[in-house]
Amino acid sequence: MVAKVIDGRAVARQVREECRVLTAGLVARGVTPGLAVVIVGDDPASKVYVANKVKACTEVGLHSKVYAFPADTPDTVVEAEIHRLNADPAVHGILVQLPLPAHYDGPRVLAAISSDKDVDGFHLYNVGALVQGETLFPPCTPFGVQKMLEYENIPIEGQNVVVVGASNIVGKPMALMLMRKDATVCICHAKTRDLAQFTILADILVVAAGRPNLILPQMVRTGAVVIDVGINRLPDGRLVGDVDFEGVRQKASYISPVPGGVGPMTVTMLVHNTVMAAQRAAAAG
Repeated sequence: MVAKVIDGRAVARQVREECRVLTAGLVARGVTPGLAVVIVGDDPASKVYVANKVKACTEVGLHSKVYAFPADTPDTVVEAEIHRLNADPAVHGILVQLPLPAHYDGPRVLAAISSDKDVDGFHLYNVGALVQGETLFPPCTPFGVQKMLEYENIPIEGQNVVVVGASNIVGKPMALMLMRKDATVCICHAKTRDLAQFTILADILVVAAGRPNLILPQMVRTGAVVIDVGINRLPDGRLVGDVDFEGVRQKASYISPVPGGVGPMTVTMLVHNTVMAAQRAAAAG
């Protein structure tokens, strides 16, 4: 068996085309979906991520604007700008690019974003609502994974799912979202003993641990679906995921690559959430 490689770029193109159609409809009604991106400091990776998000918005027809602050800006100043954006009817989504400077109270800054404009899905309201299955905006990376599974018509209901990684950004919301789809979910993390005894049981294995080659072929059940969310840069400059791609590909039924798998979906679902926010605002007003 050789796994089918899930083309995240192809799935992203389809979702973006759907967003483009919805955006055109909103613009025709006088509403242009708008995204505000707040970035603090000069982290090179963050700048690249922000540029990719702005580009994706432009491609779909959204209006986007970057609000950049020096690293020594007091967090109260950034919070005040967020509150101003909350009140701006032309802004439908607000994103704070992470990481924030070490001296910032990160949770407080994120909490300043209105839950109605929290298109990243990190506000406590949206996180709590996710537990009840009623979130306005699912976090973008796990939402992207869910879309990839749907695109490939991979059944979720009744499947054994193992999520490796328990972060607030990927692991925990991923587990909640798949439970909502009636999967049986197990979450593993850095303190899990004998990881392989859990991963070998997975019909669907989602790996988001940030450790290259963590998942080896002998840890994967034959025919499993393997979604690699990890992204690691090796000393030679190559980008790889958390899964031994070539080895696991010989056992899995589906596998997502790195790069070109989940990465394009994260930005795409941010665009999707922003369009949904604009639709909600238009309907309300």
